[in-house]
Amino acid sequence: MTTQFEIQGLKSSIEGKEILKGIDLKIKGGEVHAIMGPNGTGKSTLASALMGHPKYEVTDGSVTLNGEDVLEMAVDERARAGLFLAMQYPSEITGVTNADFLRSAINARRGEGNEISLIKFVRQMEGKMKELEMNPEFMHRYLNEGFSGGEKKRNEILQMMLLEPKLVILDEIDSGLDIDALRIVAEGVNAMRSEDRGFLIITHYQRLLNYITPDYVHVMMQGRIVKSGGPELAQRLEAEGYDWVKEELGIVDETVGQA
Repeated sequence: MTTQFEIQGLKSSIEGKEILKGIDLKIKGGEVHAIMGPNGTGKSTLASALMGHPKYEVTDGSVTLNGEDVLEMAVDERARAGLFLAMQYPSEITGVTNADFLRSAINARRGEGNEISLIKFVRQMEGKMKELEMNPEFMHRYLNEGFSGGEKKRNEILQMMLLEPKLVILDEIDSGLDIDALRIVAEGVNAMRSEDRGFLIITHYQRLLNYITPDYVHVMMQGRIVKSGGPELAQRLEAEGYDWVKEELGIVDETVGQA
């Protein structure tokens, strides 16, 4: 079944201040959607609200994944249903190895009685780490502890590849990556493109989209999607910045500070 992910009229607040002011977006399996926009326009809030971060209160709208109500789910239920967020700043967890964490996450998705065997898991993890040019010793390191920024990002993509989610949200996965790491991360994403999986890529820069060609590009300002187009929209934003969008739409302040 082709994945269907739909956001309708999504509004979200933090400490009483409205950040998302009505987001509408449909993502089908096989599609890559990129959301671009200046700082302070609500992009990362969207990612956090979709995953159920407790700091962000959803005040209106709906989110469905293959017809299921995402907003009714707890965070772990969203993950088990197939939502995945590659975080901008992944947490370090002392005492839990990368392998233990990932095997537990896979088994939580698979359910009781359907756990992955240790041998199959190790084989899969080693294979994916090789694709991502990761040192095999990272399997036994504590989760993200002492990892460089690039290593943390590759580790997020490793998690995505092993968990095989239905809807992947990449929140500024490109920040702090050099060109080699960016290429490897992008190749990992491209290898996962399929009818079973949609992608939502949140980014400031067009450079990631040189490696992952989006089907749709959306510009976010004032907590809304104000303009949509194809890959050529990202190229124009890279060349000309955002001022022409603001001028075209009569926007003075693009941040969520102004309605």
